[in-house]
Amino acid sequence: MVNMNSMTKEMKEELAFSEEELAELARAKSMPITFDEDCPETTPERAIKFRRVNPPRRSKNANLA
Repeated sequence: MVNMNSMTKEMKEELAFSEEELAELARAKSMPITFDEDCPETTPERAIKFRRVNPPRRSKNANLA
């Protein structure tokens, strides 16, 4: 995590989005989602069968609760 207070003005400007990038993001946000055979819409039945590739790890303190 970066402390924003320790960054110079130039560093902050370098990380900021340009006007062109902001316009592109706004354009993408307004576009509808299009499903196809490679990426079909998830049905409730498929969602139940979904399994995470990287399941969350169990912490050592999980058994104490």
